[in-house]
Amino acid sequence: MQSGSVTTPFGRRSISLAHVRGQLRTAEIKSGKTVDKWKVFRDACEARSVLGIQDRALAVLDALLTFYPESELSEENGLVVFPSNDQLSVRAHGIAGTTLRRHLAALVDAGLIQRKDSANGKRYARKGNAGTIEEAFGFSLAPLLARAGELAHLAQQVAAERRRFRATKEALSICRRDVRKLLTAAIEEGAAGDWGRIEGMFLELTGRIPRTPTVADIEPILDEMQMLREEIINRLGIQENSENMDSNAVQNGCHIQNSNTESIYELEPSSRIEQGAKPSPEIRPMREPIKAFPLGMVLQACPEIRDYGPNGAVESWRDLLSAAVVVRSMLGVSPSAYEEACGILGAENAAAVMACILERAGHINSAGGYLRDLTRKAERGEFSLGPMLMALMRANPSAGRKCRLALNRKNAAVPASYGT
Repeated sequence: MQSGSVTTPFGRRSISLAHVRGQLRTAEIKSGKTVDKWKVFRDACEARSVLGIQDRALAVLDALLTFYPESELSEENGLVVFPSNDQLSVRAHGIAGTTLRRHLAALVDAGLIQRKDSANGKRYARKGNAGTIEEAFGFSLAPLLARAGELAHLAQQVAAERRRFRATKEALSICRRDVRKLLTAAIEEGAAGDWGRIEGMFLELTGRIPRTPTVADIEPILDEMQMLREEIINRLGIQENSENMDSNAVQNGCHIQNSNTESIYELEPSSRIEQGAKPSPEIRPMREPIKAFPLGMVLQACPEIRDYGPNGAVESWRDLLSAAVVVRSMLGVSPSAYEEACGILGAENAAAVMACILERAGHINSAGGYLRDLTRKAERGEFSLGPMLMALMRANPSAGRKCRLALNRKNAAVPASYGT
């Protein structure tokens, strides 16, 4: 057993009761106990977050261990090393003196080393007649020997926690991707369901993920995200068994017939009236289809919509439709209002209108009411998307110069009736 009483540090350095308990613990090391010094050092590195020490402090500990001549720590070989600050700084990769002293104090506070100061504070060893070291003053590595088992256990716990965090984070990423793509497919293909409410739940969950999460942060979010994914899959499964998806998409008016960005998207009229016959109250007269414009023109007139696309970009009509759903939820537009707009304007035009509303959100009191008003005007043949885009281009001259000529040619016959 290690002999020697509790010692106090030299000079103005104070000693705490924790330091005293650490010295008493090292005095109880079992006789003959040994441990590989580099194994216990690796364990201390693995458990550094629990011990509360930095990488530079571990570099200093590594340098201290190089002054211990044997590969295994044991009482029989002595446990005190006594390098000067200059020697220690060289082996610690040239660390500055003030930084060296700060990290030595951190190692003492973490209970990895102990000070064994001489009467004058110098570090040295006193040898006997046989040339063997009888007593040494410097830094004792006894805590590493005494805490070897504890450090190994801490290292295993940290490694297991890291694996658990990695697995949980990967599972959340996969589940988040599944929910996003299932929602997009359900909305774009016109599946029946309250997808706006479900999307709101999804956005709320993703908004709760912190920038630097821990396992405790993401585990409850993962549980809720998995439940949301199961709900979506169950709804889609029930619908597939009950009716054909394509017919639902046509009834909702949100099925995409043509995703070519240069094509004109036209709606089939809701009813056809025979020549000379009066329309019944249930049948609305046929109206002119709303013209669709190239995606590039819409994005130049409404650049803000890009931020809400998948991965922060809009590169296709499919991306614009997804972004419009996000914006619709953000601006508080009800799912019924947006579905009605899809039915009257067409899916692509409704998405373009949402992009325009986003651009002018600061001037519109109620985005939902404004969308319904535009939809009613379109149903009466009093609304066209061209003047709206032109107005936004006039407000954004850099975008307008690129496409004004093309829009003027396309909308030469459309009256400028757009207004707020």
